[in-house]
Amino acid sequence: MIAVACDHGGYALKQEILKHLEKRGLEYRDFGCDSEAAVDYPVYARKVTDAITAGQCEKGILICGTGIGISITANKVKGIRAALCTDCFTAEATRLHNDANVLALGGRVVGPGLALKIVDTFLDTPFSNEERHKRRISMIEN
Repeated sequence: MIAVACDHGGYALKQEILKHLEKRGLEYRDFGCDSEAAVDYPVYARKVTDAITAGQCEKGILICGTGIGISITANKVKGIRAALCTDCFTAEATRLHNDANVLALGGRVVGPGLALKIVDTFLDTPFSNEERHKRRISMIEN
């Protein structure tokens, strides 16, 4: 299950991502927001991180205007490794090397075509499970 949420700056892109996840037959849970009316991104970041840390969802996708604020908020939560990605290379690398469990996107930074490719790369790339990467993740978490 994938947890998805956004603020007003990411609402339009979230709608595209949800349609894409449906086309791929992937289960998701939409934690809001539900319009382009101004909201506070930390509220929505916490909904996704809470779902992941509670074991209700495996991964998350967060979207705000730039992806910065929502990723900073997500990374405050123990056990969350949120990566702000603007291309497929970083999405692949963060899964392979960091075992990132949350993808952050900027709705005002990447267009829907590229964003959907980033989402696919993030969701389809497994963690490498290499010892050096596991060691580094352990260092992050302690």
